[in-house]
Amino acid sequence: MIELSVKDIAQITGGYLDCVADPSATVTASVEFDSREVRPGGLFVAFPGARVDGHDFAAQAVAAGAVAVLAARPVGIPAIVVEPTGRPTGAEANADIYAHDVDGSAAAVVRALSALAQAVVERLPQLNVVGVTGSAGKTSTKDLIATALRADGPTVAPPGSFNNEIGHPYTALRCTQDTRHLVAELSARGVGHIAHLARIAPPRVGVVLNVGSAHLGEFGSRANIAQAKGELVEALPANGTAVLNADDALVAAMAARTPAQVVTFGVDNQEADYRATDIELDDVARPTFVLHAPGLAPTRVRLRVFGRHQVSNALAAVAAARASGMELADIVAALEGHTNASAHRMDVRTRADGVTIIDDAYNANPDSMAAAIAALGYTTASRPDARSIAVLGEMGELGEDAPAAHAALAHELSKFDVDHLVVVGESPNCVALANAARTQGVATIVAGDSAAATEHVRELLRQAPAGVADWASREAKDVVLTKASNVQQLWRVAEALVADGPARG
Repeated sequence: MIELSVKDIAQITGGYLDCVADPSATVTASVEFDSREVRPGGLFVAFPGARVDGHDFAAQAVAAGAVAVLAARPVGIPAIVVEPTGRPTGAEANADIYAHDVDGSAAAVVRALSALAQAVVERLPQLNVVGVTGSAGKTSTKDLIATALRADGPTVAPPGSFNNEIGHPYTALRCTQDTRHLVAELSARGVGHIAHLARIAPPRVGVVLNVGSAHLGEFGSRANIAQAKGELVEALPANGTAVLNADDALVAAMAARTPAQVVTFGVDNQEADYRATDIELDDVARPTFVLHAPGLAPTRVRLRVFGRHQVSNALAAVAAARASGMELADIVAALEGHTNASAHRMDVRTRADGVTIIDDAYNANPDSMAAAIAALGYTTASRPDARSIAVLGEMGELGEDAPAAHAALAHELSKFDVDHLVVVGESPNCVALANAARTQGVATIVAGDSAAATEHVRELLRQAPAGVADWASREAKDVVLTKASNVQQLWRVAEALVADGPARG
């Protein structure tokens, strides 16, 4: 964070100083809400929660070197206290912490954090803010954009999916006087959420990837999702750039909602400004393609991330980096060196015995499920006699359409010739998936939990395919995909399977 005195922070957040001997004491290090991450000169944010109350760790944070604590009540040590003003509604209510916010204490701290982040961004006129949203692919694309922009100068991007009104300001507060670019991932659970986040760190470049069915249960319709995602391009200035997916009609229509310049990207729409042709996948589904960009010669691009869907993400990253002033050659060189940056997202490991594990278990919705199943299919197709094994759990927040959405995955499993399905969980949604898969001819078992699923997969991997005599000597063997909404923690299955044999790459 830029250097600010505790007095300045109190004025910005609307709080008051308590137990502060020197109001000019300056915060010179990062802002943290985990007391274990506090460094000398930092600021500790005390979030009240259902299970853990950050106020209980305030003394520990100060002992670790925090200059002060941003708190909702006095804690007997140097603090900037912001008083509760009620629980949030509408555009501010996009974080799970509010479910247990009885008196508005958490809301007060979040509002203060947001105000502080907004003030920091306003004090950094050189900062180029790139916002990314979409129903699927936000984190992967954010990581690709950040990799490209780092070749141009110091860049801040959120770790993992820090994309709501806690993670977003936390990320913006990592910016310093030296920061050239901020890449912001923006999520929404309702109309108004992205507009709220965009006010904290106003974007100059806005990337909209797709309008799918993630959070359909909360939005009610894809039209409402499109309305929410389009708030990003509405927030752009006239001298900004909207980067829109020409393959998605609902995204393409957002061009009418922004005063900014519009550029498009697409894999299927060959009228897009940034497009790909001649797409090829290697034996672990890493794509190579020919990039076509405005006014430039076609360029061959070879990615080190996994899945055909990454081509569209890479096109979005190229367009965003170009809109940020970078040259194409520098962007391509950076993207070709990019490897998976966020945990449990298309993290592909091949064990020494030839078994490949695809850990994409951080989150799931119908669009990302289809992309992951496709990656499983493409990877297995290059391996004679190898079996494809999908370990799938429940997709959350799909509303009344959830059983049908889970059943529809059976078509994707059949389309890509998946041999075995392990459904983890016995909810109605899981049962719908299992029954539909069996109807499609996919060998299916329902496991009660991750441990049972792991054992079932282990048993499959121990058996050579029927009629294959030289299986032990094969270099490339079976492929396993794990995917579900994060709460299912199916990454535990992937980690256990990887640990069964040393990885070779």
